[in-house]
Amino acid sequence: MTVRIRLTRPADAPLFAALLIANREFLAPWDLVREESYYTEAGQRGFIDAALERYRSGAALPYVITIGDRPVGRITLSGIVRGPLQSGNLGYWVSQTENRRGVATAAVGLMVRTAFADLRLHRVQAETMVHNHASQRVLERNGFVRYGLAPAYLKIAGRWQDHVMFQVINSDGDDTAG
Repeated sequence: MTVRIRLTRPADAPLFAALLIANREFLAPWDLVREESYYTEAGQRGFIDAALERYRSGAALPYVITIGDRPVGRITLSGIVRGPLQSGNLGYWVSQTENRRGVATAAVGLMVRTAFADLRLHRVQAETMVHNHASQRVLERNGFVRYGLAPAYLKIAGRWQDHVMFQVINSDGDDTAG
């Protein structure tokens, strides 16, 4: 099994509409409440277009997680800030059929390497709901350390939820950036 990540593209819209419909119940406890249109090809096209606009502005890396050429999830480095912060925020999900097979761990490792080697960021952060132990293990396997708790941080599954804060620092980073 070869896990890869690549930039999303407009042609991914029908694949993601189908993948999201198939995983809707599985992802619901970990996601915000979505409009029905999000689960359509047109909704995914709009989502991808907006993500690619953030990419062009340097604010995000909206990537697809693949096994071979088959999309199995998304991983995004968003909120990229330059200057003295040199940081980005990581989010990801993997299809239920590929869950607990090391796919998320591999994809997070690839994205962190991209953030540090290609973007030369100093820090990548990620947050998980307090009870999302599987995602916390994915982050810890990739060198992330817990550094705090954010009460009522994000509205997930229709209610404000506490999140554990994680970060990984680029130990090989360029201190002169900014």
